[in-house]
Amino acid sequence: MGQLQRQRVTLLATLYVMLCSCLTIELSSAQQTPILEIFPKQAEQRKPVGKPLILTCRPNVPDQALVTDLQWKDNQNNPILPKPGVYDPLYDYKGNKKNVTGRNQPPMYTETLPGDSLALMIPSLTSEMTGKYYCTASYANTELLQTSVSIKTYVAITWTNAPENQFPILGSDYTITCEVKADPNPTIDWLRNGDPIRNDAKHVVQANGLLVRNVAETDDGIYTCRAAVIDTGELLERTIRVEVYITPVITHLATTLEAVEGKPFAANCTATGKPVPEISWIRDSAQQNVAEADRFQVNPQTGLLTISSVMQEDYGTYTCMAKNAAGLVDQKTKLNVLVRPAVYELYNVTGVTGKEIAITCRARGRPAPAITFRRWGSEEPFVAGFQSDDARISLEQHKDEERGESSGTLRIMKSTRQDDGLYQCIATNKGDTAYKTGHIAVEFPPDFSHMKDLPPVFSWEQRVANLSCLAMGIPNATIEWRWNGRNIKDLFDTNLKIEGTGPRSDLIVHPVTRQYYSAYKCVATNIHGTAEHDMQLKEARIPDSVTTARPRQLTATTITFEIIGPATELGLPILAFSVQYKESGNPDWSTALNRSWSPDSPYIVEGLRPQTVYNFRFAARNQVGLGNWGVNQQQSTPRRSAPEEPKPLHSPVQNDKEEPVVVSPYSDHFELRWGVPADNGEPIDRYQIKYCPGVKIAGTWNELENQCNTIEVVETTSYQMTDLSGNTYYRIELKAHNEIGYSSPASIIMKTTRGIDVIQVADRPVLSSAAIVGIAVGGVMLLLFIVDLLCCITVHMGVMAAMCRKAKRSPSEIDDEAKLGSLYGWRFPLPYCSGQLVKEPPPSPLPLPPPVKLGGSPVTSPLDEKEPLRTPTGSIKQNSTIEFDGRFVHSRSGEIIGKNSAV
Repeated sequence: MGQLQRQRVTLLATLYVMLCSCLTIELSSAQQTPILEIFPKQAEQRKPVGKPLILTCRPNVPDQALVTDLQWKDNQNNPILPKPGVYDPLYDYKGNKKNVTGRNQPPMYTETLPGDSLALMIPSLTSEMTGKYYCTASYANTELLQTSVSIKTYVAITWTNAPENQFPILGSDYTITCEVKADPNPTIDWLRNGDPIRNDAKHVVQANGLLVRNVAETDDGIYTCRAAVIDTGELLERTIRVEVYITPVITHLATTLEAVEGKPFAANCTATGKPVPEISWIRDSAQQNVAEADRFQVNPQTGLLTISSVMQEDYGTYTCMAKNAAGLVDQKTKLNVLVRPAVYELYNVTGVTGKEIAITCRARGRPAPAITFRRWGSEEPFVAGFQSDDARISLEQHKDEERGESSGTLRIMKSTRQDDGLYQCIATNKGDTAYKTGHIAVEFPPDFSHMKDLPPVFSWEQRVANLSCLAMGIPNATIEWRWNGRNIKDLFDTNLKIEGTGPRSDLIVHPVTRQYYSAYKCVATNIHGTAEHDMQLKEARIPDSVTTARPRQLTATTITFEIIGPATELGLPILAFSVQYKESGNPDWSTALNRSWSPDSPYIVEGLRPQTVYNFRFAARNQVGLGNWGVNQQQSTPRRSAPEEPKPLHSPVQNDKEEPVVVSPYSDHFELRWGVPADNGEPIDRYQIKYCPGVKIAGTWNELENQCNTIEVVETTSYQMTDLSGNTYYRIELKAHNEIGYSSPASIIMKTTRGIDVIQVADRPVLSSAAIVGIAVGGVMLLLFIVDLLCCITVHMGVMAAMCRKAKRSPSEIDDEAKLGSLYGWRFPLPYCSGQLVKEPPPSPLPLPPPVKLGGSPVTSPLDEKEPLRTPTGSIKQNSTIEFDGRFVHSRSGEIIGKNSAV
């Protein structure tokens, strides 16, 4: 019994195992059922006509090796063949494209892809390709596999007539063309500058476009024609630029033009329109475009017509035509040719003072010219009738338009000598102006008024004298000389010789005795009268003694005198002053030293010895010689001492309220120049220069003592001050030094021009640049902290919020964020409150601008000044000095230092 039970259990176990195996086999077989899959997997492929398409058939089977006869069938259930394997290039060896035939490019073909897939290639879909396509295969030679896909085509939106640039005409009705085709039919709507257009009185949407009624310039703009196919969901827009064209309008063309024969001519025909019209000129008589004719030129853009030289045959009617894409307009004008005036008669005339004089000018031209006169040297011509400024003068004008001739007569009643001169005849018409000059000669009796103020003639030591007599008169006067009432010619005196008889005559007198120093009479005569003039020959003498000579400035080695000369006669001036001087212990004047000066120079005696008594005497010199010595005086020189104060050679060009200011033409340097002062007995060995920047406050000069510079120079009279600050005042002190000591200082105020440097004018405590930068950085950090705190409280973002969340995140989140930060944080920086800390640029290491200088000009950058200021030549007055060296007078510009003259 037990054995039978065990056999039953064994049998049941075996059956159970077999049943489980069968179920496993069935499940495995069900999972590996062979099928074909088409990609894309959509059962219906909807594509536009003309577009390419690829469909891939892929077997999904347990064993790919058992798949055979994999192929595609078209919508007619015909097998689709693979693409021919023979390669036929699309271009020949010359680079020209070949005609593509059906053999080279089949409408559809198959192509095996990697992975045992078969692709259906359709390079360009057509409407005939719509239908169902099958992919078939055999599996293990026992099972037929098949699947299908439907292809539906439609016509995509295509613009058949929709130009991107369209040009309606102003004032017309215009259809903005937009013709489109699609299958299914599309719906069309319009936009202008992005705004939808609705049907209204102005716009009507039509099948072929948008109708715009009564086009205005405001209709310019960008229009959008939008086509949509609801069935396919296709939407396409066409942007059309609409520019309103305007028909040309001729705005300026004179009805009559006038040109001058033989001269160039230009006329304008201006027109407006859009686009800018092209202008041409037509000569009506020959129907010829004058741009093609000789001597004519036309600018088609401006409408300017030019004729290089007008001829009579150019007379006639011309048409100006303006044409653009919107239309054509024309306008006619008449060209008249003018004849320029020509003066054919103008004679010189002669009259007598006190009587009437008339000069006549005749000219021809067309139209007959108007004639007037103008006095040579005057800009204003005479007017018809009597002149308002001189009633003696009148102008008479006559015209003969029939003959094209004119005449003008200028009459002068009671003429005077001032009426003598050149007169210009001016003939003017529309064509031109002609000029011709004639002369009016006014005769008058002899006149000596120009000789009344001449000085007498001087002679001495029997020197020959020349008495010249010039008589003014028309006609020229003849001259005779009389002495003591007798004609000199009748005296036959060999000491009196006459050269010339008029209008100039010279009487040569040899005064061998004192009787020849007397008056001589010059008598001039012409047909209108006689005139006399007395001339005096005087005996010249040496000057009288010097009236006064007193010392004005004393130094140890020099004395400057003030000299007042003796009275002089007209025509015999003082030429020089002389001085003789010797030490008082020397009784012999023959050993004295001599010095001379020109009358307009400083009278300085140099080279004296200190603490010495000198005797001086003075004399004046004229053409005759040196006068008597006079003004004998004794003068002692002071002891040796420090030099005199040196004198800077700079003229102030800007006057301050308190003292003059010298302006430097440069911002960073200045050349100080000075004259050598008197050394007062000891030679000067050096100069001391001190210059300090500063400013005047309430009339008091405040110097920046810590910025003063002291320099000593030798053997020079100039010094270049460098490293100065721009737009700054400097006080400069100059001293001369010898063995005795320093001179009193010469002081000037100098101002530099504007430059890159700024002087701190007050010595007051200020923050350093580092302190200012530190304060600025601290303020920025405080502001950032407040902003971060607000971001953390309101939007839970910022540095503080990120630090609070950091403890709550998992390691994976921190790692992911680190990766994202390393990848994108450097490239896409987020705003400050986005949870990322944006790095601020470091503060500038440059110091803050220095404080503004009180009372000065605004601070300028280094770019404000590239060159020193330039003073126009002649704008600064310079002192001039004159020096007499005994033979010549020398003049030069500059400061007066001291003058030496030859003995």
